[in-house]
Amino acid sequence: MANSPDVEEPTTEYPAVPDGAEPVAPAVPQEHRPSFFARLLIFIGVVFALIVASCFGLRAMHVLPSFDNPFSDQTVDRSQPVLLQSMRDLHRYVAADGTFQVIVDLQQKRENIPDFLVNRRILFVGSGTVEAYVDFSALSGDALKVDNEKKTIELTLPPPQQSTAALDMAKSYVVEEDRGLLTSIGDAFRSDTDKQQRVYQMAQEKITEAAKASGLDQRAQQNTQLMLESLFVRLGYTSVKVTFTTP
Repeated sequence: MANSPDVEEPTTEYPAVPDGAEPVAPAVPQEHRPSFFARLLIFIGVVFALIVASCFGLRAMHVLPSFDNPFSDQTVDRSQPVLLQSMRDLHRYVAADGTFQVIVDLQQKRENIPDFLVNRRILFVGSGTVEAYVDFSALSGDALKVDNEKKTIELTLPPPQQSTAALDMAKSYVVEEDRGLLTSIGDAFRSDTDKQQRVYQMAQEKITEAAKASGLDQRAQQNTQLMLESLFVRLGYTSVKVTFTTP
């Protein structure tokens, strides 16, 4: 029989149930729950966050040391105790000293060989100090003449001497160093300590020689004389004469 136009067609959204079969209820979606492994990871993350927060709090209170860079450089001092090698009494009065600076330009090369192959040139700025002193240990028996009645003293002293220049390595430095190709290869297989010592020694010798012509001896002589005159005047002597022998 034909369907009436007023009757709606059966829906096709749900399939027909076969005869004799129990109707099946539509599946209801269950609530999604995280697995055991996911819950474990979340728990570990929370614990780790609490530990990090606690460490930062203790560090802020200066309980823990700084750990910004766990791979930062560390300096370990394994030096041995200082060994006293000698001790001596000094009998000299350092009356003056001078600080000098010298530029050492030293070049080593081979004849008839290009400089780019065999050549060594170093430009070194050396700074050193020279002391001028009077050695009282060399005084003879008649070097001191004292007249207690007249309150006079006569002193005869040896001339001032100069020490060897002492380089100040904190103020000495290499400005430039040029080496040829073969020289650079050779330096890679042997120590360069001897050549450095030669530059230091040359700077030391030049400063020592320059100090002799600088008037440092005259300054030391004047300072020594003033020091002795002031000392004996305070002791009650009215006349103090200080003379220096000729070198």
